[in-house]
Amino acid sequence: MLIKEFCAENLTHLSGLGDHQVNRVELCDNLAVGGTTPSYGVIKEACDLLHEKSITVATMIRPRGGDFVYNDLELRAMEEDILKSIEAGSDALVLGCLTKDNRLDIDAIEQLLPACQGLPLVFHMAFDYISTDEQKTAMDHLIDLGFVRILTHGHAESNNIMENISHLKELVDYADNRIEIMIGGGVTAENAEELSQMVGTPIVHGTKIV
Repeated sequence: MLIKEFCAENLTHLSGLGDHQVNRVELCDNLAVGGTTPSYGVIKEACDLLHEKSITVATMIRPRGGDFVYNDLELRAMEEDILKSIEAGSDALVLGCLTKDNRLDIDAIEQLLPACQGLPLVFHMAFDYISTDEQKTAMDHLIDLGFVRILTHGHAESNNIMENISHLKELVDYADNRIEIMIGGGVTAENAEELSQMVGTPIVHGTKIV
């Protein structure tokens, strides 16, 4: 069965969603820069609305657009956003931290973990900026850190998910059900089923999957 996650910018379009259309919503702000953390009020209203429809909410934790290299001040802001997101009713948290050379920033993630209070964690498309020959090692680290899902379209150098099918299949095979691989970036209502079968994962993500 196809598991659909709708990527929502604020509260737009949420009222019309039904649990027959999507299983989960990733809630963010400012999609023009790839998504940032929405306000407390937006998270709370979205959670109240969607939980009544039996749709779960994964909230983006990202203090700004640009790269995924965060300083101490930004990490403290992310900790506060995590706490507020949980308070507002989030079911999962979406985040990603990299070093300047685009490797997984394990120290930064470990700093954020206590604030997460055991909520399911999703590593977002920062994963695509990790070199393809290091993504499997990064996946192993994410599993050890307790992440349950990775959102990816393969790698950052290609925005066309169709060009990345073989690599995505490789990631799914390597994950071997230890962590979920969720495909996004170019996934639509029209091609979601086909892409899911081609890659070998039932979980799809996007702004146009409904």
